[in-house]
Amino acid sequence: MNSSNPEHLSAPGRVLLDRRQFLSNSATALGSIALTNLLGSDGLLAGNAGSIIDPAHPYAPRPAHFSGKAKNVIVIFCAGAVSQLETWDYKPALIQWDDQPLPGGPSVTFQGPAGNLARPQYEFRQRGKTGKWVSDLIPHLAELTDDFAFIHSLTSKSNTHGPAENFLSTGFNLDGFPSLGSWATYALGSENQNLPAYVSISDPRGVPQNGANNWGPGFLPAAFQGTTLSSLNPIRHLSATGISPGADAAAKDLLQRMNARHLEQNPGNGKLAARIASYELAARMQLSVPEISDLSTEPAHILKAYGADDPLNKDKAGFAKNCILARRLVEKGVRFVQLFNGAYASGGKLNWDGHNALKEQYDVHANILDQPAAALIRDLKERGLLENTLVVWCTEFGRMPFFQKGAKGRDHNPDGFTCWLTGAGVKGGVSHGETDEFGRKAIKDVHPLYDFNATILHLLGLNHEKLTFEHNGVQRRLTSVEGNLINEVLL
Repeated sequence: MNSSNPEHLSAPGRVLLDRRQFLSNSATALGSIALTNLLGSDGLLAGNAGSIIDPAHPYAPRPAHFSGKAKNVIVIFCAGAVSQLETWDYKPALIQWDDQPLPGGPSVTFQGPAGNLARPQYEFRQRGKTGKWVSDLIPHLAELTDDFAFIHSLTSKSNTHGPAENFLSTGFNLDGFPSLGSWATYALGSENQNLPAYVSISDPRGVPQNGANNWGPGFLPAAFQGTTLSSLNPIRHLSATGISPGADAAAKDLLQRMNARHLEQNPGNGKLAARIASYELAARMQLSVPEISDLSTEPAHILKAYGADDPLNKDKAGFAKNCILARRLVEKGVRFVQLFNGAYASGGKLNWDGHNALKEQYDVHANILDQPAAALIRDLKERGLLENTLVVWCTEFGRMPFFQKGAKGRDHNPDGFTCWLTGAGVKGGVSHGETDEFGRKAIKDVHPLYDFNATILHLLGLNHEKLTFEHNGVQRRLTSVEGNLINEVLL
């Protein structure tokens, strides 16, 4: 065989390499592989989306895996586990079997002995063009059901609030894993460099049980943690105190010049560049956050529509102002907004944990949630923002079809509950999946919360199997090693 010009390698489109060229190209390729590995270990590769994160500009917009329908996300997280049987999942069999034992049902559940089946504590009516049965508990949201895609067959891996909040927010029951918003902003950055990419808005009554785990970055770079902010509680330590504006500006200018000089003396120091970037963002936020938090610029009819002017219910007015703030953040290009309804407290006094007197408790919580949340969706739609914004309504698990023995409330149920989506890329008027006739367990098109989170990432243009981060030698992702798209709710 003539090795200088072998016929089988001289076809059109083939390029011959001598030994020196081969070794040279191999060295370059190996160097590229090594660089990619180093960047990945430092958290500077945005998953496997093919874009490198500049530590000096961690929130710069980055390309998705594919063209997603949603550019922004607002998550309305109802803490305490909302009963699907009093809201979205109509079960007429509960009316027929009211106050009778569940055939073959458990004698003991999470908090103790099970009582008899209990009818829905609110009337259900058919709504909209689809005729969807929805509860009178939430009349304002019920009017929008034609815009919602319901998933009635979700399941969780925990029946305890803390781990279940973790599982919904991070894909794992244990602490220490990145939240959904952190994954999204790690992959995509943000459209606004003067505000955080990810904002978490706590309920006026407090924070959920697992607190910062719901918006924490886990093992992702710290820049992708959610920034806590609300209409009542501005970002702490943002404004300078005790010095004049002129002196403050001069100090910032000096600090910026010193940081730039230090960075020149330490080229390639990603951690230093990231630290400087966080200081510079804080300086920009001193101007941008007060402006976006100032709701006095909102017209009276908007405040009234949301219920933000309610003089009799400060919790409702506070949550309504948080909803307006969420809209304003998305309007300014903030990528991910987490809006909490309900705070941690035993006995369900401050959240949806309805063990003892469910109807009495839900009358309070629904009055806070319903009008403001519905007004938010309407406002987004009227402003054209819903075309690019995905709105998620979720809770950590559902409730049992029977009352607890000796009480008028329902115990925890992770085996079948409801969440919904609306907005960008979502097929409205859909009810997907089913629980059994009593609402006890998902029986058709069953979806673990992995599927729910995979679908949210998909709407942002992210493949949940490719959005990974190496941690302790393991390629981690939001959906662990599971997750399938819920295609039935997608346009």
